[in-house]
Amino acid sequence: MNISVDSAAFDPLDLRAAFGQFATGVTVVTTLAGDGERIGVTANSFTSLSMDPPLVLWCPGRHLRSLPAFEEASHFAINVLASDQQHLSRQFATGASDKFDGVLLRDGVAGIPVLEGTLATFECETVARHEAGDHVIFIGQIRHYAHAAAAPLVFHGGSYHDTTTNRAERS
Repeated sequence: MNISVDSAAFDPLDLRAAFGQFATGVTVVTTLAGDGERIGVTANSFTSLSMDPPLVLWCPGRHLRSLPAFEEASHFAINVLASDQQHLSRQFATGASDKFDGVLLRDGVAGIPVLEGTLATFECETVARHEAGDHVIFIGQIRHYAHAAAAPLVFHGGSYHDTTTNRAERS
């Protein structure tokens, strides 16, 4: 479909479908609230931003119930999910009272909860926040990271997909 109209006339569902054509990885972003409560949400709005200094960003929607906890927290962790971790994506996407129930964790930088067994983790200190439409852009400086070799969990067109990794030889 090829649509070109004034952005005020965009159909939100159709625009969402267009955005959904960009395949993304799936993450669980975690933090620690001021009262010590562990907070976690599923997000695919994550990207690397800079190598020097090492920065990442993620963009939660303003509708997120846990947004105030992320806004008050000094640190957060990005937990990149592997292809066999769809259950974690679903668990942290719900409104459950304890999203961390049954999840293997370790304490990260500043005590933030970090999921064990994920494809990669980035433990970050929040260095900037920017208002952006119906979302907030969080920029974090990486204080610690880890990664493993496995297939990523991919989200495209409203559903999860398996991937096969074909690595080209590097010249």
